[in-house]
Amino acid sequence: MYYIIGDIGNTSTRICLLNKSKILKSIIFDTKNIFLKGYIKKILNKFFHKKLKKEILFSSVVPLAFKKIKKNFKTSNFTIYEIKKFNLKKIIKINIKNIKQLGSDRIVNSIEGKKFRNCLIIDFGTATTFDIVKNGVYEGGVIAPGVKSSIKNLSQSTALLPMFDLKNIQKSYGKNTIDALNAGFIWGYDGLINNIINKITKNWKMNYKIILTGGYANLFKKIIKKKSIIDQDITIKGASRVYREFL
Repeated sequence: MYYIIGDIGNTSTRICLLNKSKILKSIIFDTKNIFLKGYIKKILNKFFHKKLKKEILFSSVVPLAFKKIKKNFKTSNFTIYEIKKFNLKKIIKINIKNIKQLGSDRIVNSIEGKKFRNCLIIDFGTATTFDIVKNGVYEGGVIAPGVKSSIKNLSQSTALLPMFDLKNIQKSYGKNTIDALNAGFIWGYDGLINNIINKITKNWKMNYKIILTGGYANLFKKIIKKKSIIDQDITIKGASRVYREFL
């Protein structure tokens, strides 16, 4: 069974070709490109296979981008779905008041993380999100500022502070602007991330898995004090479970 899964994020979008649960091909591009004429069809053409299913599933946190894709395929043989169209509570119990307020990416991350029964998923995306699965139930989470977006906002809001690439080594406070910025972000997020982890897990009396994903996962794995693993495919894997359950 060959099929296409997409993950539309605020900054970037990833589209994958899968066979059963295996990712065969993957392309990542800027989400804003979805609004360019003919762009998304050109991308999806690279995934077409003679045994490809006609249903394409997206996890999307950008409604206008998903709407644009759906419009592009309105007259095609393909049907475009977003994961929230389906009764996801058949796959995972979601213990929050309004599922509409929960990002699709966070839902599918938790669907995949559920296999560990107890886990904390930290996604270093446009926002830094912490999602809790406890006894196989999605219990809620925490949303903090994203690293890259914070760097960008600081640069754009000041006359003299530049954009810079975050380095994972900071032994001392800065002797120049770049090192001072790096110290602020590395040490600041060190405190933020580890403090949130401690507050979430301090009363857990069971084994739990900390799963990292997103652009800064590799960098912050070295800073997080508790044992963690990296899974850059967790969102696609979770969406794949939704696809195989409903489509």
